[in-house]
Amino acid sequence: MGALLAINPIAFSIGPLAVHWYGLILGLGAVTGMLIAMREGKRFGLPQELFMDILLFGVPSAIICARLYYVAFQWDQYKDNPLKIFAIWEGGIAIYGALIGAVICGVVYTRIKGYSFWRIADLCAPGLLAGQLIGRWGNFVNQEAYGGEVSESFLRDTMHLPNFIVNQMNIEGVFHHPTFLYESCWNLLGILLIFVIRRRKFVRAGEIFIGYFIWYAIGRFFIEALRTDSLAFQGPGWLASLIHGMWTPMTWFGFEEGYLDPAYGNVRISQLVAILFFVIAIALIVIRRMNGQANIRYSDPIVSSRPENAPPAIDERHRAETGSEADRIAATPSDTDRTPPSGDDPLRKE
Repeated sequence: MGALLAINPIAFSIGPLAVHWYGLILGLGAVTGMLIAMREGKRFGLPQELFMDILLFGVPSAIICARLYYVAFQWDQYKDNPLKIFAIWEGGIAIYGALIGAVICGVVYTRIKGYSFWRIADLCAPGLLAGQLIGRWGNFVNQEAYGGEVSESFLRDTMHLPNFIVNQMNIEGVFHHPTFLYESCWNLLGILLIFVIRRRKFVRAGEIFIGYFIWYAIGRFFIEALRTDSLAFQGPGWLASLIHGMWTPMTWFGFEEGYLDPAYGNVRISQLVAILFFVIAIALIVIRRMNGQANIRYSDPIVSSRPENAPPAIDERHRAETGSEADRIAATPSDTDRTPPSGDDPLRKE
């Protein structure tokens, strides 16, 4: 039985050019993330163009690094024909590489503009999660990045998923875990958590962004093991056993690891990277607090070190918006400013 497609992966065509849902969904995710960051930046008086530029430069950087990350772990497929590295339309990008590329771009750009990277990254964190939440639905349309085999009743009766999701998870007659949906829901919880804690007094600058990595790493570690298409390598037995043991709590909820061909590898790269990200993120929070690098709160004003990028003063903005109302009031004489006639001077003694 062939794959039962509920959705055509091609949204529309313009002549010979086929426009895929995958690209449109990724674009929607990127724009949504930018709008969320712009909305939060507006609260701090930051120029909206700042976030537009970050998206403009960040997306190409993320795509390039996402491709390089994938190629690095699949080099055997490209070493004989390096030109295939540029055939990105054939698939093969990794989100961890995209994150690395986005961070590199963010560090460089914020330094050029004179802003603290940590402050701007904090504002972008919920947008990153939103972009990933939406982007995973591109995998859904393409029937990729799915999990191991499950029964149809698990999807319909246990999870109560709608028909279009159940049908799309039928790959060559076999139903699979909708791992895209698990990750989307996890990212949604992360966004809500950020909105709840971001203005708490205990939150320091940079810790929302670092917390994003902690949250994403936890979710990715447990969801990744359900997949059957993970990048992997042949690692030492103790490492594979350690990772498997850390994942064991998922079996308490009835989940099983997706099949991973032993000849392909025994350690899922994304799980290992998730552990590294988690450890590094926790260490960063501790070190920054111990060294006094986290004295600024999330809610404190954000100011550029370059005067040309600094937002206008509050009173100047207010004056411009109100049509110099303060000047008009100041120019209007009050009752106490009027000089009474000499014969009616209330202060003159008889």
